[in-house]
Order: sequence, then C-alpha cells, then structure tokens
Amino acid sequence: MSEVIKKYQAIAQQWMDASALTASNNDFEAHFNLISPKVQVTGVPGFESISYDDWARAAEKDFKEGTLQGVSYEGLKMNAHNETQIMFKTLETIFVNDGTKKTQGVEILLELEEDGVWRVIQERVMTGNEIRHVGLINVVDTDLLIRDKNKDN
Repeated sequence: MSEVIKKYQAIAQQWMDASALTASNNDFEAHFNLISPKVQVTGVPGFESISYDDWARAAEKDFKEGTLQGVSYEGLKMNAHNETQIMFKTLETIFVNDGTKKTQGVEILLELEEDGVWRVIQERVMTGNEIRHVGLINVVDTDLLIRDKNKDN
C-alpha cells in the first residue's frame, strides 16, 4: 500500500475516531465542527435528503436529552481521494440509551475546508446488498438484507 493511500486512510480514521468520540460524549459543538454546513445526507428511509440544519436540529435535541449512548465505526474501504477530498465506506453503529442500536453502512465524502479542517460534505446510507458487496457485511444486521430482498420482490 502506498504512503499516499496510508495518509488518506489515516485522515479518514482520525475523522471517524473524532466523530465517534464527540457523539458519544454528547459534545454537540465539537461534533458539528466535523460536519460542513453544505452537507447533504441521502439514503435515509423516508427522506429524499437531510440538510445540515435538519441534522443539527435533531442531533442537538438528542444530545441535550442524552438519547445517544454512543457511536462507533468499523471497517474502512477507501473509494477515492485527492488533496482536498476523501471518499470512503464504513459501518456506523448508533447505540441508544434504551438499549437499541442501529448499524448501517455509510459512504462518506470528506473535504478539507478553507480553515484546514476535514469535514463531511456528503453522507449516503447504503443498502444492505451494497454493504455485502463492498465487504462490510461482517457485523451488519441481517434485517438490512431482508428489507432489501423484500424491496426487490
């Protein structure tokens, strides 16, 4: 593996570590410093896309109410990179204080913004079949695959 790829993988891993830590600590300001105001989230069932303002409003409420127990990321599959952007896929697990958890594959596009901070500008929730195809299926909830299969029928 080239040193350049290792460099961008390390940046992506640092972003995931910071995102998980700030979310798990309910640190809204630090967490949303990792998210660009121009972010668009797609692939969330029931929504065409989610904007920064929508995401921030929901997260601030969850953080204040202590709904979130933690967030973790597992796996890192690099898609593409250049000097100012990194695209990768990973599994994100959101743990809720009621004991439930949600694991989903996400494709994340980070961009190095003018202030020198890498922030997510695009996040796409992946389908269960896509998660399996890219090799992230090891820990994903098999219900995702069942839902995908039912959509195809």
